[in-house]
Amino acid sequence: MFRNVMVPLDGSSFAEHALPLARAIARRCAATLHLVAVVPPLAEAYTEGVFFGTADLEAEVVTRQKGYLARARKQLGGEIEVATTVLEGEVAACLCNHAEEVGADLVVMSTHGRGPLARFWLGSVADEVVRSARLPILLVRPEEGPVDLTADPLPLRVMVPLDGTELAERILEPAINLTEMIPNVEIILLRVIKPVTPVAPLPEGAGVGVEASYLLHEVEVVQEGLVRDAETYLREKAELLRARGIKAEVRVAVDDLVEEAILHEADKANAGLIALETHGRGGLSRLVLGSVTDKVVRGTHVPVLVQRPVTV
Repeated sequence: MFRNVMVPLDGSSFAEHALPLARAIARRCAATLHLVAVVPPLAEAYTEGVFFGTADLEAEVVTRQKGYLARARKQLGGEIEVATTVLEGEVAACLCNHAEEVGADLVVMSTHGRGPLARFWLGSVADEVVRSARLPILLVRPEEGPVDLTADPLPLRVMVPLDGTELAERILEPAINLTEMIPNVEIILLRVIKPVTPVAPLPEGAGVGVEASYLLHEVEVVQEGLVRDAETYLREKAELLRARGIKAEVRVAVDDLVEEAILHEADKANAGLIALETHGRGGLSRLVLGSVTDKVVRGTHVPVLVQRPVTV
């Protein structure tokens, strides 16, 4: 169960699209919602027709951001406890440090933003936070139009891709923490395996048809065995979830493109959220932001929960 949920904001409606989901989570968990804005170091700048010195501009931006966060806090209403903080410094580092200082156990942030500080929020900050933070990050893709703070966009189905390793399985606990307060939620465990291809060339000569049929049969046998092994592995994990009172389903996909399989299966399952670890091995070995995770985040319209595995 989450106790402190942090939401980075930059003054734009795009960044604010993280608020409805963050508010819904905080309300269900009775958690404190921490709204954070960061004012990065500014050189001599030109703003609204006037040149400001560095100190003047930074003071002006800090004042504006404090007022902006105060208004955001008021709009969220009194159902949840809301704390606001304006920091100064390098954006991603400030966010990661503040998350540790307040004991945040979840960060909810939009993957894009606009406004006076837009260039700091166009994916690079989310990327760096995911790479550096030692806690789960829930990435929300912003939509056009105003933010509906009355919405309760909690998912009813959550897809969790696994690759058979303990590292990839570490996303399960954050996914459970996120979903355990949602009635009738279901976790869908997915494993993507590669298609089996023949390692030897087909022979030449009169018996090509027979040899080819035999080779194709052998490939099918191996592929079916891999699918059965994947299903067995997922069923074992699903039983552990069911023992905790969580509904669970298992799916196996055969595809060369892991990210495409994840997106396709999530759409088929009508998943409202995808949760995955940012590093793994085997079929998910390229799960780093900028690769499979990045393609999943960019390719889906649903939130994506990611976590960088921390090795002791």
